Amino acid sequence: MLPFEPFFKNGHLATIAGNFWSRPEIEKRWPVRADRYQPEPGIEVLVHSQFPEGETKGELILVHGLEGSSEAGYARSMAGAALEAGYAVHRFNMRGCGGSEWNPKANYHSGQTGDLLHVIRERKRAGAGPIYPIGFSLGGNVVLKMAGELGESATDLIAGLAAVCTPIDLSASVEHIDRWQNYIFARRFVNRLKDRVRRRHRIAPELYDLGPLASVRTIRDFDDAYTAKIFGFGTAENYYRTQSSNQFLGWIRVPSLVVHAQDDPMIPAAIYRHPAFASNPFLRLVTVEHGGHLGFISRRLPRFWLDGLVLEWLAEQEGRQKAGNARPAHLVS
Repeated sequence: MLPFEPFFKNGHLATIAGNFWSRPEIEKRWPVRADRYQPEPGIEVLVHSQFPEGETKGELILVHGLEGSSEAGYARSMAGAALEAGYAVHRFNMRGCGGSEWNPKANYHSGQTGDLLHVIRERKRAGAGPIYPIGFSLGGNVVLKMAGELGESATDLIAGLAAVCTPIDLSASVEHIDRWQNYIFARRFVNRLKDRVRRRHRIAPELYDLGPLASVRTIRDFDDAYTAKIFGFGTAENYYRTQSSNQFLGWIRVPSLVVHAQDDPMIPAAIYRHPAFASNPFLRLVTVEHGGHLGFISRRLPRFWLDGLVLEWLAEQEGRQKAGNARPAHLVS
């Protein structure tokens, strides 16, 4: 495994640094193509696609986190590293994110796998391959859940996947982020979620009632008042129970890299003691002591350790495919 020497040994600082650290200007070298997919009538998801200059080894589909977009720093640096290594990259925006057209049905949630699956199938029909979805934070939950839902049939569509800093237990993660130490992060997420309600109320007041907004103080409050109601889950707890990817881990049948930092201020490390990481040989769990939430800034160059780790893992998958060995070795780091 690629060694990691952290620039920051404080999870909060690592998280903040990862959010604000300058990322490469990948548009200059690799032109961006805006592809718009329609997973269902009237619903559009925007995908920013870029292709390497030479032969394409495979295609990565990058899935952002809560209230994020294809412009997230972690997606941009991963895209640059992958393009340099010869992979095509598709930065996927969830419904209503990143400039996608919005209508009252264009809402996303933590377990919404259908849109990503639609894009993967469309890329497969276009002759792409091998395809690797890579999810960050909430996007990681979507990627893992999708693979578990597909089970054995996932091998017809994807060659593997990676999930980084993933809230595989949504309820435990929401509780964790609501600790007083995370006040700044929690307030930022809640404010952005509330702003979304205000913007969309102007278009669909019957769907986005402003009445409950004054009582929303936490992400759980928001999910109970809005997410659970919009998608028919009833309550936030039922939403978390049914959409958490931890219950699907045992069904995954493609090589899967799962990366987490023990000092992640938003995702509790304890949820990664899930038995599937020991029993399912398709799961490779890599944990490091420091790194924060989607930070992983290295003390030495290259700065973005995560990008190198994922590329190292992709090279391993490529070698296994050439050798005709689809079943991964069981490794927990």
